[in-house]
Amino acid sequence: MISLTASLRLLTSVLAMPLVMGPAWAQESAPVPALTLELNGAQASEKGCRLTFVVNNTLGADLSKAAFEIALFNEAGVVDRLTVLDFKDLPAGKTKVTRFDLAGADCAKVSRVLINSSTECAGTGIEPGACMRGLKTETKTGIAFGV
Repeated sequence: MISLTASLRLLTSVLAMPLVMGPAWAQESAPVPALTLELNGAQASEKGCRLTFVVNNTLGADLSKAAFEIALFNEAGVVDRLTVLDFKDLPAGKTKVTRFDLAGADCAKVSRVLINSSTECAGTGIEPGACMRGLKTETKTGIAFGV
């Protein structure tokens, strides 16, 4: 049989646990500001290769201009070309779909898309380096995509 003193200690420690652990909502961390670029599709077009991107801006501010220099690698892993993709304006908290037709490119021969740098990253309260610093990449294609 447990003594009254031991019972009180047990009850006190059980009741104090939530205070030590803190409420669950207080432990959740704030989302990390990011600009997510997803290579969502690559298909042949009349002009060449059409790349489709899904972009989500959670940097915390509207981007009035966002552009990235990319490198396309062929099936042998050799850089085929460098080009700039201009995503134009990207409102905060909004998901946007954008397509780019790369003239003369063959999607079947593109093995990798590398983001070299951000050539433009502008918006009220946005540092020029924020687009690259907060960049996250994903792909839904068989093409490697990233920085």
